[in-house]
Amino acid sequence: MSTLFIILLVVLLLLSGLRIAQEYERAIVFRLGRFVGGRGPGLYWIIPFLERQQTIDIRTKTVDLEQQETITKDSVTIKVNAVLWFRVVNPADAIIKVANFNQAVYQLSVTALRNIIGQHQLDEVLRERAAINSALMQIVDAATEAWGVKIELVEIKDVEIPESMQRAMAREAEAIREKRARIIKAEAELEASIKLTQGAKQMEESPIALELRRMQMLSEIGIDNNTTTVVLIPSEFTNAAKSFTQMVSQPEK
Repeated sequence: MSTLFIILLVVLLLLSGLRIAQEYERAIVFRLGRFVGGRGPGLYWIIPFLERQQTIDIRTKTVDLEQQETITKDSVTIKVNAVLWFRVVNPADAIIKVANFNQAVYQLSVTALRNIIGQHQLDEVLRERAAINSALMQIVDAATEAWGVKIELVEIKDVEIPESMQRAMAREAEAIREKRARIIKAEAELEASIKLTQGAKQMEESPIALELRRMQMLSEIGIDNNTTTVVLIPSEFTNAAKSFTQMVSQPEK
């Protein structure tokens, strides 16, 4: 009876060392306090009372970085928050080399976010967000590599600027739009003046074209219901007056 009891006790002891790790989990095993290797996924066995395990989830984790109030390079106070995606690629390093890798990654990312915003002006933060995300990811990934953690993506989610700065930016945008409109109008007037000059030169060389243009003007004026009186002077009088003026203005020899 005692032999059966001992056998049953040994079997229960052996069964107590069985463990199961999911496909997305890895177990780090310590024997008398020393790291002896990783286990999983699936069924594995550890020595009861002599070995202990610590399971690590190796799936990608999403972390919201809380809103940070920081100052840009051009001394504008803004509030920025971001989202971080990371995963454990070396479970042993994540357990042995850092006390709490989740907290460590979070604090490092928050600090790096504040620092990189301080190195850029407000316009750069608003326009070059992709470049800032890439630089931030490289900084955090380089620091967490020793912890067995891979940073997959960092995205600045929202940038909150002061209300006074929003009004100033709106006025600046309005001024830029007005400037663009005036430039377009001036370019159109310049092009129109060039075309009119070319047309005037061509009509000056062709009296028939000038007469046709005068008749077209009369038809355009007569379209609307108005009381305008038009006195049409033949082009011969105009040419004669022009010739007389040129003759009088010539200096005497």
